Amino acid sequence: MKMKRLVSTLLAGAMALSLVACGATEAPAATTEAPAAETKTEEAAPAPADTTAEATTSDAITLDMWCIATESDSNRHAYEAAIADMQAAYPDITFNWEAFENQSYKTKIKAAVSADELPDIFFTWSCAFLGDFVDAGKVYCLDDEYQNWKSELPEVMLGNTTYNGKHYGVPTTMNIVGLFANMDLLAEVGYDEVPGTYEDFLACCDALKAKGIIPFGCAGKETWCVTEYLESVIEKSIGADELNDIFLGRATWNNEGVATAVDTFQELVTNGYFDPAGVGLTNDEVKANFMDGKYAFYMNGTWNCADFAANEAFFPKVKVAEFPVVDSAKGKLGQLIGGPSDTLAVAASSPNAEKAAAYAMELGKLICHYGYLDGCGLPAWIPYGDTSSVNGLTQAVSDICANADSYVLFGDTAMNADDAQTYLSYVDQVYGCQVDGAAFIAGLTADIR
Repeated sequence: MKMKRLVSTLLAGAMALSLVACGATEAPAATTEAPAAETKTEEAAPAPADTTAEATTSDAITLDMWCIATESDSNRHAYEAAIADMQAAYPDITFNWEAFENQSYKTKIKAAVSADELPDIFFTWSCAFLGDFVDAGKVYCLDDEYQNWKSELPEVMLGNTTYNGKHYGVPTTMNIVGLFANMDLLAEVGYDEVPGTYEDFLACCDALKAKGIIPFGCAGKETWCVTEYLESVIEKSIGADELNDIFLGRATWNNEGVATAVDTFQELVTNGYFDPAGVGLTNDEVKANFMDGKYAFYMNGTWNCADFAANEAFFPKVKVAEFPVVDSAKGKLGQLIGGPSDTLAVAASSPNAEKAAAYAMELGKLICHYGYLDGCGLPAWIPYGDTSSVNGLTQAVSDICANADSYVLFGDTAMNADDAQTYLSYVDQVYGCQVDGAAFIAGLTADIR
């Protein structure tokens, strides 16, 4: 079908671009911290008609998995539906899973790697985050199992999970950072489209502020949410290639363009465009405020399309665009933050690693399938079945990606764990106006490289 061909083609190209970002030799990692877990093994949504793999064993085994698909996560339904399908297809396998909040999971999974206490299957971010675990010898190689799925999972999609020529991850969805706008609020100040230039964008924010409408909400309690704004400003100021080189250690943070971009972002904060209460809010709270009409703009991952589409009252009001170009000498439209990152991996220490690999591969395909139908992201696997129900917001993201020039993977994923933690600490200080652009680059140059 037309949509199927479109998404397959555009994502193959997108992933080819992201191969440049992470490379295919070795990788770095990211961090953060944590609440509680929940166990969920009940049946969920119906299975697709063409689930393909055969049972890997007739012997009863137990497999455990950790992920971040909490009750409030946009991907929750995709996980529930996929797991229900797998439990029906493989009754001899007892499958237990726990979901953890995003920030806390990054701390938990790294502690489990250090203590050799990984579950059989675990969610991970690709590139450097997974690369650290691979370098430590804690991840099972998927090369043999991948041969059974080559026709459904193009190898070009595995660039961010390939290290020293070997495959270690099962990609699910791909996402970018989107600029979501409440068009009802923009209409109150005379805009019927998302502003396309940075000058017009600032004028819109000023008009919103004068009208008593808060332009932006951002969750200061979850620093990765701040990076969604800051990295977009930096990329549209210095260009994707320069930012990518910095994230991957091919260039230092001693970059005047980055300093200027950080000051540009901080001006958005000091000009009163952000909700001051946001520093104490979680992302779930900020997203809820956006859907309730408290903010005109919300910069976050395009996995949010699912939740927006599910809200019948809000969905007609929202549009998605990319952040405008700040410095046209280097930045340009089509340079995006994001790419294929969400991944399942198998612990090398699993007593059933070979069977866990087969299970993880098919589970990843199903999560991708249901997540795409739900609008939680664009698929890494070749789409199948009827995709005509995919919501218009996700299709708009497809259009943005179809015109993409380059992708830069989220900074705290592209960097190694220690560097990412240092980076996030400085991002926190920027949002809190404790350091300016010059101090930001000086600190990172001294503390990272």
